[in-house]
Amino acid sequence: MKFVWSKFKESLTSILPIVVIVYLLSLTPIFTLSYKEKIVYLLSSVALIIGMTLFNIGAELSMTPMGDYAGSGLIKTKKISLILSVALFMGFLVTIAEPDLTVLAGQVKDAIDETSLIFSVGIGVGVFLLISLLKVIFDKKLSMLLLLFYMLIFAFAALLCEMGKNYLMPLAFDSGGVTTGPITVPFLMAFGVGMAATIGGKNSNENSFGFVALCSIGPIIVVLLFIMLTKGDIIYKLPDYSIDSVLREGVLKVIIEHASGVARALLSIFVFFLALNFFIIKLPIRRMMQIVIGIMITFAGLVIFLSSASIGFLPIGYAMGGQIVMAHPRLAIAICFIIGMTVVLAEPAIHVLTVQVEEVTGGTVTKKSMLIALSLGVGLAIALAIFRILNGFSILYYLIPGYFISLALSLFVPPIYTAIAFDSGGVASGPLTSTFILPFMIGACASVANENEVINLAFGVVALVAMIPLISIQLLGFRAIFAKILRDRISMRRILRADDDQIIYFEA
Repeated sequence: MKFVWSKFKESLTSILPIVVIVYLLSLTPIFTLSYKEKIVYLLSSVALIIGMTLFNIGAELSMTPMGDYAGSGLIKTKKISLILSVALFMGFLVTIAEPDLTVLAGQVKDAIDETSLIFSVGIGVGVFLLISLLKVIFDKKLSMLLLLFYMLIFAFAALLCEMGKNYLMPLAFDSGGVTTGPITVPFLMAFGVGMAATIGGKNSNENSFGFVALCSIGPIIVVLLFIMLTKGDIIYKLPDYSIDSVLREGVLKVIIEHASGVARALLSIFVFFLALNFFIIKLPIRRMMQIVIGIMITFAGLVIFLSSASIGFLPIGYAMGGQIVMAHPRLAIAICFIIGMTVVLAEPAIHVLTVQVEEVTGGTVTKKSMLIALSLGVGLAIALAIFRILNGFSILYYLIPGYFISLALSLFVPPIYTAIAFDSGGVASGPLTSTFILPFMIGACASVANENEVINLAFGVVALVAMIPLISIQLLGFRAIFAKILRDRISMRRILRADDDQIIYFEA
């Protein structure tokens, strides 16, 4: 019960700030909610807290151990071909059922075929999970791989601009952020930790991270290629985000849709793990039963979380964005910064990441410092996104300098900070970013621009949320370096200033 209570308090303190901020804003003239919207929002908030609590409990009992056992078990086989084949299949299978990706694909289904987009992203993740394994096996530097692949991304982006399809570039970058959601992250991170711990070596801590970072790159490359190969113009239609629309479709329908998606994702992971356990890992029945119970709790938590976010947060985010930007466009930037700082705390996978970072680094990178850096980074990202909507410029004005700084920092900070930072970027852009922040931006854009510009200006916020933490977390690395240098200097001064008369000599 102490464990359950601690997870409940963690969920409550994470979600309550964004709930309170939205509700307080609804009491001011800049944003109004109807009585029906307030009731739906408050009920959804309660369900969100319950769902996040169950998810955190279930992930710790099932997703994390499965990833750990799978990673260590595969490496112990010492069969490279088997390891790489399983990784390719596993990456594809897990991704195509990721709820975050389904949410994004559903919001652009009138412009791009939903199934084609999901399968393209799945292929991208599968290929780059394979590359992640090769990196660990052959002990290659993450920073060099990041430099190589981001050069390729921006080369493809330049080709997209040349073809006149630059308005779809934000969607491609967003696809990298939504891939690493609440199901993928706990499994992939534990998978990396298990593999790195089994292989060992002096870089085992660094190799524990970087899986999420590399798996976020694959979808961007594949979707850029997908868009380039698509003939003709892609026309975006604004969906109906109103509460009435959601209630008209039916709450039960929303719950069933999310339940089927989460069930496919969890079942695919469990079947894969079951096969690995039968042939390689061979866990006792009692341990497998604990994992089964954990999966059931994870399922319940995710269905409640995603359903409540879709029913209550998605329409409220859209209405809020439109009203605030119409009434006070400049004030909207400050409001977005505050909302961004609080929303990231409510992302389920963030807590899985921070706990694993603190454990692997032995407390060098604390959970508190991670959360502060992520909060400030995501707040800045969302403020920059609304500023772009108000001024209507290309997302490349952010992405090029942002990734230049991120990759430049990777050459100077300790490698483990780079790995943690690029993992954090993927994790920060979770389900609430897709179901609250993205609709907020769409609502804001629809109120100040025409419908055709929404896919260019409103989309891209997920990419910014994934990019800014790369800088903020690596700055933690700089702080750690300077703190160590300062401590060493102070220690040396104390030694040099010591009074020799106080030295005690012992005679034999």
